[in-house]
Amino acid sequence: MIDPRILVLIPARMAATRLPGKPLADIAGLPMIVHVMRRAEAAGIGRVAVATDTDEIASVVTAHGGEAVMTRPEHPSGSDRIHEAMQKLDPSGKAEIVVNLQGDFPTITIDNIREVLPPLQDPAVDIATLASQIHTEEEDLAPSVVKAIGTSLGGKRMRALYFTRATAPTGDGPRYHHIGLYAYRRAALERYVSLPPSPLELQEKLEQLRALEAGMRIDFTIVDTVPRGVDTPADLETARSILSKS
Repeated sequence: MIDPRILVLIPARMAATRLPGKPLADIAGLPMIVHVMRRAEAAGIGRVAVATDTDEIASVVTAHGGEAVMTRPEHPSGSDRIHEAMQKLDPSGKAEIVVNLQGDFPTITIDNIREVLPPLQDPAVDIATLASQIHTEEEDLAPSVVKAIGTSLGGKRMRALYFTRATAPTGDGPRYHHIGLYAYRRAALERYVSLPPSPLELQEKLEQLRALEAGMRIDFTIVDTVPRGVDTPADLETARSILSKS
């Protein structure tokens, strides 16, 4: 049974800088946004909807049996877009948790989607997310790979202290690749989008630092796999190769 307290929202827009129109890119016979939507639906954690500013995306979503909600085009981030979608879909405030699932994660696993929720069982946690241990020097050194730095809370859960594009922390020990899937408490999302961009957010170009600088608590779960985001034509070909075999 779908939990009415949870909304899973997938922001999608056509105007991606490096790969325009990517939500509708064909992967193994289906538009990319449909792959993401179906994985979210299969996870079975809550009501799923695509938040978009484009009629073409909305039409594709509904043609494949999904739910779409139209949002304003000028949103600066996916978090702002899902906030508007949340207000439209749930004006009475029944949803207590809002999951922000990026629309360019066609290979994300159902388990990963489910694994973002457990930290919110702790009432002290405002936002939950995921990370995976880094095992290659390429990942370690790449600024495009965001590192999640945290303190262990036991098991696979950590409390986030910082996020950075640098290779950090230094010294011996594990480093973690942050995965951009978030679960917000409703009040946390409302507070987050009301805040101005913070100094460290602007310096690192990482929106989650706005929450940390405002004193909000982010915990992350360590998972075994990193979903491949699709940002470039090469990423798209990789996703096609993976999903054509599944």
